[in-house]
Amino acid sequence: MAYSTSTNFPETTAGDVMPGEEKRIVVEAVTPQLDCGRFAVKRIVGDTVAVQADIFRDGHEQIAAAVLYRRQGETQWQEAPMTFIDNDRWGGSFRVTEVGRYEYTVTAWTDLYGTWYRDMQKRVAAGQDVRSEILEGRRLVEGAAQRASGQDRQRLQVALQQVADASVETALQVMLNDEFAQLVRSYPERSHAALFNPVLRVISDRERAGFSAWYELFPRSYSSIQGQHGTFRDAAARLPAVRDMGFDIIYLPPIHPIGRKNRKGRNNSLVAQAGDVGSPWAIGGPEGGHDAIAPELGTEEDFAFFVQTAQELGMEVALDFAIQCSPDHPWVKEHPDWFYQRLDGTIRFAENPPKKYEDIYPINFHGPHQEALWNELLRVVRLWVSRGVHVFRVDNPHTKSVPFWGWLISEIQREDPGVIFLAEAFTRPKTMRALAKEGFTHSYTYFTWRNTKWELTEYLTELTTSEMAEYYRPNFWPNTPDILHEFLQHGGLPAFKLRFVLAATLSANYGIYSGYELGENVPVRAGSEEYLDSEKYQIRQRDWDQSHSLAPFITTINRARRAHPALQTTNNLRFIHADKDAIIAYIKQSPDRRDTILTVVNLDPHNTQECTVYVPFSEFGLHQGRTPLVAEDLITGARYPWRDGGNYVRLDPNYEPAHILWLHPQGDMLP
Repeated sequence: MAYSTSTNFPETTAGDVMPGEEKRIVVEAVTPQLDCGRFAVKRIVGDTVAVQADIFRDGHEQIAAAVLYRRQGETQWQEAPMTFIDNDRWGGSFRVTEVGRYEYTVTAWTDLYGTWYRDMQKRVAAGQDVRSEILEGRRLVEGAAQRASGQDRQRLQVALQQVADASVETALQVMLNDEFAQLVRSYPERSHAALFNPVLRVISDRERAGFSAWYELFPRSYSSIQGQHGTFRDAAARLPAVRDMGFDIIYLPPIHPIGRKNRKGRNNSLVAQAGDVGSPWAIGGPEGGHDAIAPELGTEEDFAFFVQTAQELGMEVALDFAIQCSPDHPWVKEHPDWFYQRLDGTIRFAENPPKKYEDIYPINFHGPHQEALWNELLRVVRLWVSRGVHVFRVDNPHTKSVPFWGWLISEIQREDPGVIFLAEAFTRPKTMRALAKEGFTHSYTYFTWRNTKWELTEYLTELTTSEMAEYYRPNFWPNTPDILHEFLQHGGLPAFKLRFVLAATLSANYGIYSGYELGENVPVRAGSEEYLDSEKYQIRQRDWDQSHSLAPFITTINRARRAHPALQTTNNLRFIHADKDAIIAYIKQSPDRRDTILTVVNLDPHNTQECTVYVPFSEFGLHQGRTPLVAEDLITGARYPWRDGGNYVRLDPNYEPAHILWLHPQGDMLP
């Protein structure tokens, strides 16, 4: 059924009708929605939002329904028809065509002409006298003609003239014509329509929010002179190599002045020695705070050069936003009430027992100073956006006010809807979900600690098939400067390779911390997840040309991701059966099913594993028959025949621990 493309719809409540009328139509169980409409669902620009609702009324009259949607701030509603699915369930959809925020809801009304049309056909078939009913139908057509305009109004008026004094047979010939009935129903009487409330929301993010590869580096480690503090210009020289590996977001830790009081030494020692550079997360010194640049890294012009270099290479810069201060931060003197005061008059430093961070003061987000503090933090983010930063990795957002993030993100995205926020919150599940609902574009996950087949399957199923799929956009990191998991410590290069494949193919967004490609795996001590000689506390210069470097392997995987639409989405994941616990297998398909990728990974970095992997062709719309598909390995280039049902797989981790197989008929070319 065709409806008008825009509507000025009254702002009513769920099921409301005009005064004096009964509330006869029920609209409920609308999806997608989060917490009764309190939070927005997330999509990528160009995506379709599929909306469903339970819609019914008393009696036997027919119902019509539509999805209403608009950009937030617009007054006109756009409209998309809904169709009956089953058991009073209706469905419709609309596309988000611009970056920003949209609103949507569901409206439903009694389909008077559709009901008349259905009942009239039954009466005619039964041979009843229908002269009175024809008069009722004419009245409905007259109402439609008044609401119509242009050629449609003319067509309806001509039809009314044709049936004015016509015989019953002639009137029925006109009024029971399918095309004519569709025209009349396009201009329904909707003054008594029900409207679902509250209005629901969707955030439409830019494409890079849906598909990205992050690379974290410390600019101070990139001087060409051994032992010398690196600068932005030194680090910029490394960017072409990072781009060539296939990364598109360069993530920097805090680049602000580092405090001197209680500065940490190498390997997190409590006493810094001469020349120790300290932790970038101990923000603030005599040179300034969160709005300043550490002079050792360069000037504001040097930072602009780094950002411009990244942009010219097709990448962009992400900056760490860590809301904490060193004892030397200007805020400590200017706003001591922004911090937690101990009873002895000192300021409390940060702790995560048993860890202590004597070089950092956490900020108190609550109290009389809240408005001034929040506005200052908003000013800081706006400043860095003006300097070309449109991606922020937020440090420990779960230790700050959750409502603050909802406010800050909405304020920034109201001015620039393309700004991306990544929540680094390794904490309780419900807190992580709350932050995502408040508006974080991406979220860190438990992927780092999910290493068995059962753990991965359970966790990814939750992320991609539960309500989390509507708002929680995972970003998978096999390692970070804080986390060197024991799986990498003891699994050698095969562990690094297989974990990289998992991160890059399970999730459309993933990242690695520099040094991953070199297989750096030495902890500071047994049982610790901290790196020995951690770059968080010292300069760490590397030889990137080592023979065992995984850079070529990483490049190959990223090339496959860019070439295949199936790998550019997270929620299209489906696990399939592999008859051994050490091997995991899963399929991703593009929406049109023209691109199918089967990934098979040996989760055992020490031993060769063999199994049978079962792909039911019919369930994935794959070619069936005697002729097998080609399984083209995007890692090695090898090609295998792949038949419907079970196929044998053998993976030696010392050769390649995984297959990324493009399943296609013989003769197909890469997308």
